[in-house]
Amino acid sequence: MKRGKKQITIKMDNFGGIKMGKYLSTLENRSKGFILVIVAALFWGISGTVSQYMFQQLHINTEWFTTCRLLLAGSLLLTIAFKNEGLHIFDIWKQKPDALKLVIFGIVGMIGVQYTYLTAIAHGNAATATVLQYLGPGLVTMYYVLIAKRLPTMKELLAVFSALIGTFLLVTHGNMNTLTISKEAFIWGILSAFGLAFYTIYPIGLLKKWGSFITIGWGMLVAGIVFSLIRAPWQFEGQWYVTTNFAFLFVVICGTVLSFYFYLDSLKYLTASETSLLACAEPISAALTSVIFLGVPFGWIDWLGSLLILFTIVILSRE
Repeated sequence: MKRGKKQITIKMDNFGGIKMGKYLSTLENRSKGFILVIVAALFWGISGTVSQYMFQQLHINTEWFTTCRLLLAGSLLLTIAFKNEGLHIFDIWKQKPDALKLVIFGIVGMIGVQYTYLTAIAHGNAATATVLQYLGPGLVTMYYVLIAKRLPTMKELLAVFSALIGTFLLVTHGNMNTLTISKEAFIWGILSAFGLAFYTIYPIGLLKKWGSFITIGWGMLVAGIVFSLIRAPWQFEGQWYVTTNFAFLFVVICGTVLSFYFYLDSLKYLTASETSLLACAEPISAALTSVIFLGVPFGWIDWLGSLLILFTIVILSRE
């Protein structure tokens, strides 16, 4: 009898140990996911501020910067893909429909999202440009509402309304007769939101079939090669110091390659809605670093407008 009780006790202890082990393992994995996506968002945001410094303080040409960033980041992502996939990374070019989609994605999607965003920073500041680009998810939602030929839900209408009010406050401070940023910064910022929407929707089939690193890596490389026709890598314009090397490498390696890698890796441990919400740290970090290090004026109305735009992500991530 005693022996039976002892056996039962041992079984209960083992079960409890396994349960606790699984809980700790899950908690550890989720913590890892949170850290990865937050670091990715911080890298993205800070790289925007560093880009602003290079454009406005060092007068580095935006087109040259776009070309070099796309070429180097694309090459690094394909290197990572080659390490994991080998020569399989070239198979996408053997299928003409996918190859054509990849070229379109590189030219329209990748250039569309990269160049417009960087140009918005050059004409304005990293904080405003990053927040305006975050109108993209709202545009994606509206696109799917239209193709589904249905009326938007209350959540979707609330998200769009919040985004519109937030944009109005951010760029006018509530006065319809004035713009707090230049017209160029506003137009390029809105274009970057449309670029982000296309960048999000168009390559879905390629991403499912070929994976993120192959699709994004080739997309960046194609975009860089095509954009070289506008501004070649050897046509440098601006001021270059020793510290500029670190700034440029930070944008390419941390702000593009590592942030992209960390964000994708976080999806192993978190849901897509969770990563979308946590990625909202990007515009916040861009705003804070712009204010602290570059002295960009960002008042309470700017913060309110930004939060209203980011609120759309909170709503739409549940959709």
